[in-house]
Amino acid sequence: MKAKCDRVNADRRGFLKLAGVGAAVGGVALVSGENVAEAGTAANETGRIYKETDHIKTYYELARF
Repeated sequence: MKAKCDRVNADRRGFLKLAGVGAAVGGVALVSGENVAEAGTAANETGRIYKETDHIKTYYELARF
């Protein structure tokens, strides 16, 4: 019974360690000041963002039952 309890505690400790490391890495990334690409949305002339390209049309054709 005790072994199961120890395993659960070890998993929690491992998670907290990873969470702490992830937070530290995220903080370093913010402080470093490097430029990061931002996602942009470019609307076409009709004002819609969705673009039906050739590969999307091919997918639609292949997905028909």
